Amino acid sequence: MKKLVVVAALCLMGMAAHAQQNLSWGQGPQVASPDIHADNSVTFNLIAPDAKKVQITGDMLPTKKVEFAGNTYDTPGIVDLVKNDKGVWSFTTEPLKPELYTYNMIVDGVKIIDPLNVYNIRDINNLFSVLLIGGDQRTDLYKVNKVAHGTVSKVWYESPTAGLTRRLTVYTPAGYETSGKDYPVFYLLHGIGGDENAWSELGRATQIMDNLIAQGKAEPMILVMTNGNISQEACPGETSEGFKVPTMMLPKTMEGSFETAFPDVVKFIEKTYRVKKDKAHRAIAGLSMGGFHSLFISINNPDMFGYVGLFSAAVDQQQPNGGFPNIYADRNAKIDKLFSKNPKLFWIGIGKTDFLIKNNNDLRAYLDSKKHKYTYMETDGGHIWRNWRIYLSEFTPLLFK
Repeated sequence: MKKLVVVAALCLMGMAAHAQQNLSWGQGPQVASPDIHADNSVTFNLIAPDAKKVQITGDMLPTKKVEFAGNTYDTPGIVDLVKNDKGVWSFTTEPLKPELYTYNMIVDGVKIIDPLNVYNIRDINNLFSVLLIGGDQRTDLYKVNKVAHGTVSKVWYESPTAGLTRRLTVYTPAGYETSGKDYPVFYLLHGIGGDENAWSELGRATQIMDNLIAQGKAEPMILVMTNGNISQEACPGETSEGFKVPTMMLPKTMEGSFETAFPDVVKFIEKTYRVKKDKAHRAIAGLSMGGFHSLFISINNPDMFGYVGLFSAAVDQQQPNGGFPNIYADRNAKIDKLFSKNPKLFWIGIGKTDFLIKNNNDLRAYLDSKKHKYTYMETDGGHIWRNWRIYLSEFTPLLFK
């Protein structure tokens, strides 16, 4: 028996040693990446002794302008890492402003995620490493703080109009399960190529909602994050199509099908959840394509939403050969009808260097010509998640007051 105990102990020690070995970074130098310093500068490291060239690209770097399809876009810059005598490549930034940053390494021309950073986010068909630098009131909204938390659910619903069973991400505020109360609803839409996960993952929407509600800055509400690609059941990899490669080039994009099917979403939510079922307690907003959808859903259903938000909206980008041209016909007359019914809020936000700013300025010029009241926010930067998180944080406290 004694011999058995000794053997068992040795086996356990061996297993522990093996586990520790698996948890280590191997026999080479042990470094961290990203390494955030006290002054908010960040060092990125990569162990690649055989690499010829290592670079980093991300939105913590100065942007550069790129021309594509007649538009000018801000894209992240690229800088070289420097290798030391141990085969570790490194780069240290200037002190960074508080923000959620995404980045990639580029090793001998191949873009990869940071192998030393376990935190990654998918955006369409790209995978990014991510880091969060807090320290100001805005970015603290993006953190999981010690406040009461809502519930986030992936919910399937039938869309007779689309002919599909489709999925939503639904946030219910803390206390929903036990309060017995009815709540207002905010429908939040993503951009082209995104899906029902985009706002909760890239947009930090659920953290923003938790924190704004806990601070008393926003009314407790249900947040419904749709999949705006009406040809999809749900996000890539989580449908009956299996592990299909994500793409922006999807059927039925911005040609009227999604707007036509949207009432199916509202009917499902109002049948399934305890909600207030009137215009004064419904809001809709979206980024880019989602802002385009929000505009046309609201003006084609002028009695449905009391609050409308356009975040870098892709206005005037509809497909010319769409299946539902009447959705986009007579836009200005429909806008006039919406405003004749006195929406409580019509909100527009866009970046100064966004490639869609002219389209948004043209829309604003029309609103001004008709003396339609709206709220406008212009921020630095272009067509980026950094701005869309700001717009969500600014728009939400204005709802249902």
